[in-house]
Amino acid sequence: MVRLVLLLALTLCANIHGIGNASAQTYPTRPVHFIVPFGPVSGTDIAARLVANRLAERWGKPVLVENRPGGDGLVAIGAFTSANDDHTLLFAPAGTFAVHPFEHEKLPYDAKRDLLAIASVTTIILAISTSESLKAGTLNELVALARSRPGSLNAAAANGNADFLLFGFLKSSGLQVAKIPYRDILQAPNDLAEGRIQMLATSLAVVQPHMQAGRVKVLAVTSRQRAPSAPEVPTVAEAGYPALELESPVGVFGPRGMVSELRERLANEIRAVVAADPTIATRIEATGQIVMVRGPAEFAAAINELRDKLAETAKVLGVKSAQ
Repeated sequence: MVRLVLLLALTLCANIHGIGNASAQTYPTRPVHFIVPFGPVSGTDIAARLVANRLAERWGKPVLVENRPGGDGLVAIGAFTSANDDHTLLFAPAGTFAVHPFEHEKLPYDAKRDLLAIASVTTIILAISTSESLKAGTLNELVALARSRPGSLNAAAANGNADFLLFGFLKSSGLQVAKIPYRDILQAPNDLAEGRIQMLATSLAVVQPHMQAGRVKVLAVTSRQRAPSAPEVPTVAEAGYPALELESPVGVFGPRGMVSELRERLANEIRAVVAADPTIATRIEATGQIVMVRGPAEFAAAINELRDKLAETAKVLGVKSAQ
């Protein structure tokens, strides 16, 4: 009897494993949906549509992009987790949810359980900028100016990673700089150009038009490598401030329970379509991102690195995780 039970259990396990492999080999069997937590024409949306179009051509099945902005990313994550379907994927920056435990007392999802890393596609480039009128030509000069004029400078940052990074750095450095909150961070570059704020941390894409017009100066980018669209701007490490370094990967996530074979296969498919079409990299780089395709393990490691960085910064800021 015991042998019979063991045989049945082994047979069931073998069948389950076979089903997982079959789903990976035959995927997709119907239209695939990418849920994006931002509106159309955002950098993440552009990257998602470029990848979606090439995958649709490769698979012979529609790959549709659904924009679900709002709620600090919770609207998109809620739509994704509610679907609980391996043909509905989340295309989002890891920073969308990595900072959530420090901003919300309760969350309707568990990121480690419900958002399984499939493949990173890009890294968002964050930039530290100042007004041209301030005459601070380097990050070091801006820090020295803030130190010499305590309480006289104003700073702003995009919600999430950029906010944590900038104000954690200012506090740990003992710099007294007033924080100016924005409901719409897209207004901040204009205020920076006019001198109403003197320091801004946000995506390079947001400030690049103002930089090209000569109205603001981008002092450094927080990525490990320089931005292809602004190669003259040093990284924060090159500028002498490695504590400001932050990688913010963007990519594709699968739902709870998605088998590893399918995640690996999808990562390989994404890697193949990006490598086959050099215009994808060109168009993505124009939006202030760096193409960086990595599989499930590498993507998960990058997310964990981001989480650790934010946790360290939260301690500096005195913010506790609710999770």
